Amino acid sequence: MNLHANESSPTGTYAEGMPWNPVERVILERRSIRSFRPEPLPDGMIRRILEAGRFAPSAGNMQPWRFVVIKSPEIIAAMERDAVRIARLFMFFLDYARGGRVRRAITMPLAKLFIRLLPNELHAPPFMLLSQIAQGRAPVFHNAPVIVLILEDRRGVSCPAVDIGVCGQNMVLAAHSMGAGSCWIGLIKLLRYYPKWRRRLGARYPYHMNESIAFGWPRPTADGLVPREVQIVEWREGGPDDPPRYERQGG
Repeated sequence: MNLHANESSPTGTYAEGMPWNPVERVILERRSIRSFRPEPLPDGMIRRILEAGRFAPSAGNMQPWRFVVIKSPEIIAAMERDAVRIARLFMFFLDYARGGRVRRAITMPLAKLFIRLLPNELHAPPFMLLSQIAQGRAPVFHNAPVIVLILEDRRGVSCPAVDIGVCGQNMVLAAHSMGAGSCWIGLIKLLRYYPKWRRRLGARYPYHMNESIAFGWPRPTADGLVPREVQIVEWREGGPDDPPRYERQGG
């Protein structure tokens, strides 16, 4: 099926082989944007993005989130500086690839310990990004004109973190549908190590500062399909004892 074809199918219908409808196209074409124009988004657009998040489904309809919109260039710049400081501090103790033999002998066991304790946070991609940030080679917030924090209410039922992900996905898709770009910024958690930011941003119990999203006008426009890993999907269609059917999802 040609994603880039001009025609689109109407929503609310399905026919075999029909073109993607506008909702599907937004989902498939949205890309993370890491370069933004300096012009701010209109407040009305930001409110519509927040409304898309507000209407996200959540376990028990608990809606375990609170939004904080940051538009001040001064505040975002201060957040950037402090996040870089924490990244440098972490990498001073964890980056065993730099320095001499004595330093490596000290830092390598420490780094391995933290990687075991925090395997998701210190997986290779975030570890390398943290190193790049500490060296001044990558920004944290990508000079975005708008940062939206999605504070997680830990009193939510089931798994509030999943609800936060669903909420944020609604927001980035809504932004893309209106021509804005977005990028998840999980490294907002670096600011948790500064009590002043937890206080200023309201990230105190029961709220947890774990995710944020950068929004702005993309520079340049980068819509388009990005290759994804082919998934082998197991279909269960017969009786309980019948073998499954396997199908490749994607090509």
